[in-house]
Amino acid sequence: MGRMSDAPKPDGGTVGRFRSVVLPHLDAAYGYARWLTRDPVEAQDVAQEAMLRALRYFHAFRGEEARPWLMRIVRNTWIDLRKRNGAEKLPLEVLETRAAEGPDPEQSALAGDRRRQVAAALAALPAESREVLVLREIEDLSYKHIAAVLDLPIGTVMSRIARAREKLVVELKGRLERSEHGLPDL
Repeated sequence: MGRMSDAPKPDGGTVGRFRSVVLPHLDAAYGYARWLTRDPVEAQDVAQEAMLRALRYFHAFRGEEARPWLMRIVRNTWIDLRKRNGAEKLPLEVLETRAAEGPDPEQSALAGDRRRQVAAALAALPAESREVLVLREIEDLSYKHIAAVLDLPIGTVMSRIARAREKLVVELKGRLERSEHGLPDL
């Protein structure tokens, strides 16, 4: 593999601080990796490698907000693995199929269907659009934090989010029209 890292081995205090500052964001890191990779197993690998990198370089963390810092590491890990393994994957084949929580089975089924439609439309977007929407709408990061994660000016982030929302609306509208006419999703 590669050469050993020049980073110092974390001591017990560093590991304890890492657990309290970064570890609470593990689910967000996995969720972001899942949207990036479109594969739950690969997402686990990306999230795990990102957490190892985060621990290895935690000495460089300067107390800024941990979540955007970790998301940037997840993104960089995904980019590195993609370069190593090849190009983009096909959209998610299997989307979450569970019904929404609730007392009314019909409402739960409808909410579950809406969730699947949105997830499928989001998965069908180009990676750049999907990425900014996931960071903003699912991970609930601010524009400032998204700019930090993606290493872009905030104005670029704002315009990408606006364009991505437009693409999502078009994709959703097409899917909903197809389903209203009894046609399968593409």
